Amino acid sequence: MNFQGVTIGLISFLIIGIFHPIVIKAEYYFSKKIWPVFLIVGIVFIFLSISINTQTLSAILGITGFTCLWSIHEIFEQEKRVQKGWYPKKE
Repeated sequence: MNFQGVTIGLISFLIIGIFHPIVIKAEYYFSKKIWPVFLIVGIVFIFLSISINTQTLSAILGITGFTCLWSIHEIFEQEKRVQKGWYPKKE
């Protein structure tokens, strides 16, 4: 049996779940100005993904990299959710 797909799927689920509160906290403490950090980290993870020969690790790094890039969009959306009063605003 090959558990590689299941492993990658589970880790993808965990990565996305971990990034949800990271985006919320990043926007709360640093505002949307933090987005370049997500861009740089995402690019680094994607570069590492294409540089590694191990398929599972490469996939995990690629997923993490693209999750960082998607988080840029979510940071801006989080700002809108804060303005709507759905999340607390830092005073």
